[in-house]
Amino acid sequence: MNTAAVSPWLPTAPCTPGRCAAHPGAAAPRGGTAAGVLRLTAGLAAVLLGVLLSPLAAPLPAAGRLLLVRLWCRAVLRGFGVRIRVTGRPVPGPGPLLVVANHISWLDIPLIAAVLPGRMLAKREVRGWPVLGPLAALGGTVFIDRDRIKSLPATVGTMAAALAAGGRVTVFPEGSTWCGRARGAFRPAAFQAALDGGAGIQPLRIDYRPVGPAGFVGADTLGASLWRIATTPGLVAELRVLDPLSTAPGTDRRSLARAAEAAVALNTTTVTTRVTTTSGTTVTVTEPATTTAAASATETVKATATTTVTEPAPTTVPAPRAPADSPASPLSPPRPAPGPPWPGTARTGPSRPSTSATA
Repeated sequence: MNTAAVSPWLPTAPCTPGRCAAHPGAAAPRGGTAAGVLRLTAGLAAVLLGVLLSPLAAPLPAAGRLLLVRLWCRAVLRGFGVRIRVTGRPVPGPGPLLVVANHISWLDIPLIAAVLPGRMLAKREVRGWPVLGPLAALGGTVFIDRDRIKSLPATVGTMAAALAAGGRVTVFPEGSTWCGRARGAFRPAAFQAALDGGAGIQPLRIDYRPVGPAGFVGADTLGASLWRIATTPGLVAELRVLDPLSTAPGTDRRSLARAAEAAVALNTTTVTTRVTTTSGTTVTVTEPATTTAAASATETVKATATTTVTEPAPTTVPAPRAPADSPASPLSPPRPAPGPPWPGTARTGPSRPSTSATA
């Protein structure tokens, strides 16, 4: 069960199962119950198979175990009817790496492990979950008591030791799950482990389509979440691998947390930019947000569909005649008319979009 906050410092989200994670309902085709039973059975069977085979994987080298974890997590997701869509490429090769992502569902754990397996940081309650709890413990999950702030330094020390040994640790810095329509602030504590362990930081962006059913929020129960996911046809888990962050000398945990949060936020549905055209008209363009597009954003990221902007036609001005010694060519720009500009105005040429961004 996704318990409510007990301590005032504990991160919380306003999302609730009925309001934010409601089942598509009428959008589900007939026969959804029977199909849901099959998906639920297949998903649980894949989980149990991993539990049974985990002792056999223990003697294998690290690379072999990680490969089996990836294959097993993909099988679990496919069993529950979840398709995986990955964009971007993870950091190649071994080495210490802190993986940070936004948090929506318990599905986030097998989703990330299917691409970047490693030790997870999870709340203490996960240890008591049936089937999933023992399996998380076997995978080396670091459990944290979120109700006891005094335990945080010891948890950060455990993570830093794992990173210093060359391992990979995955955390969800929001500290709570959100439904996917909004997100929380990244807490800086986990980033201290990257600084202490000399690890790079790999931000990830997680989305589910359709939005809602995969969310494990508020007072939701694991059983209700399992059934909602199994009875949602065509559920797609999107994992976007963003540009890694470096823990260069002089950086601190708060600046790293803000940078990772901004990277995840900017890589959402769309980003809005302002562009000044050659005629001097300023237009607003909304386009799918990528790392490149986000760098030229001048307004807050907006989750809206791509729009088409029609620029007003400029006033028609007769083109200047080409000099006699230079033949006119349609491939060359016209030369400006002689004489000073109108009072109070200045000539402007083509301008580039602003490179400033806000998050």
